[in-house]
Amino acid sequence: MRVVIAGAGLAGLACAKYLTDAGYTPVVLERRDVLGGKVAAWQDADGDWYETGLHIFFGAYPNMLQLFRELGIEDRLQWKEHTMIFNQPDKPGTYSRFDFPNLPAPLNGIVAILRNNDMLTWPEKIRFGIGLIPAMLQGQKYVEAMDKYSWTEWLRQQRIPERVNKEVFIAMSKSLNFIGPDEISATILLTALNRFLQEKHGSKMAFLDGSPTERLCQPLVDYITERGGEVRLSAPLKEILLNPDGTVQGFLIQGLDGAADEVLKADLYVSAMPVDPFKAILPTHWKAQEFFQKLEGLEGVPVINLHMWFDRKLTDIDHLLFSRSSLLSVYADMSNTCKAYANPNRSMLELVLAPAKDWIGKSDEEIVAATMAELEKLFPSHFGHFGKEDSARLLKSRVVKTPRSVYKAIPGRQQYRPSQTTPIANFYLTGDYTMQRYLASMEGAVLSGKLTAQAISVAHPEANTIDLQLPNFQPATNAATA
Repeated sequence: MRVVIAGAGLAGLACAKYLTDAGYTPVVLERRDVLGGKVAAWQDADGDWYETGLHIFFGAYPNMLQLFRELGIEDRLQWKEHTMIFNQPDKPGTYSRFDFPNLPAPLNGIVAILRNNDMLTWPEKIRFGIGLIPAMLQGQKYVEAMDKYSWTEWLRQQRIPERVNKEVFIAMSKSLNFIGPDEISATILLTALNRFLQEKHGSKMAFLDGSPTERLCQPLVDYITERGGEVRLSAPLKEILLNPDGTVQGFLIQGLDGAADEVLKADLYVSAMPVDPFKAILPTHWKAQEFFQKLEGLEGVPVINLHMWFDRKLTDIDHLLFSRSSLLSVYADMSNTCKAYANPNRSMLELVLAPAKDWIGKSDEEIVAATMAELEKLFPSHFGHFGKEDSARLLKSRVVKTPRSVYKAIPGRQQYRPSQTTPIANFYLTGDYTMQRYLASMEGAVLSGKLTAQAISVAHPEANTIDLQLPNFQPATNAATA
């Protein structure tokens, strides 16, 4: 049975991978000439890589880690020390750490919080710990119910001091969804905290040893094509063609460079496109249906990723850093953290600018200049005499703008997230915006791909050659029709 999938991001590729496991023949279409979607990467004329985002893999990503095992590429994950490192704005050039000891969860997380005396006072720690008790005892049911509140509103309800927000959660909320704690749904942070506190290695982080396009997406393509599937780049979906009954007749693929358009037909069809471009291409006939109308409640958030190459080492820290800057979210010196980007003499900083709504329309030059001003504060020993000969010199930079990235997870968005199964008999959805427990993340994208493959396998068992087993599968509720 042939399945055409529009979108070669992690969700589309994972869906195709698991469909091939079950005996289906997927054809993946990607509008761009590069794999990966929101994890895409490019190589410049100097051979240096720049990426769509700063991609971190967590111990609390079971489906992603399982995928690495199944592809035989586990050794490509470079695991870091189990800690979380925050800049201290009031002490430029210094850091505060939450070090997780080798103890069972949640004890290791509790000890990490209690040991840190730089950022929170003992009364603040106690009040915050008491506030988390309902989430830890009631689990995901409680977490989902908190979607009606922003994180700041939830903190106030728990009588947790505002300073806890300022010290820790402004940085965390920007790293999770590129918006601040006054905007982000409490469900997002509670989901992360639940995983981090309930799993021993939940908050442990890894970097990929090279670009996601080469080191993760290409192995997926190889796996799919070796088993009879196909992945086509530069094949943009122009229109979803319908039969008289409203089911999909075919995907109209736009011809490039003067080539004619092509109608691609299959037994089943999947959109693995992000929610914003999918809404733009939604057939008029479907727009009247409540399932698709609810997608209007979801909208991608803008994000900017920067790469900055310097003439010297700015830091030896081999880890993700939370900047606690008003402009920046998280950053890392990729010359330390990533094997393929290693350089013992020079730094390549990868930084996430968030929130980006006021910056997405500005020029690259303005963005780089503002970021350099922030780096003076983060690395005062190297930029204390900025503009003079003894200051670190910026060799080159790249700014990657994504006007619509993951869906903006403000309160109330859970009810708009669709299931992978749609009211259209031969059409499915996949993507991190669809309903699954890991929200908008790489883990969420992979899990959504699994869920879509399983939904197809259950609905069309006649094509199965094996029983599709998804050990980390969690059923998705059809939130869009609830």
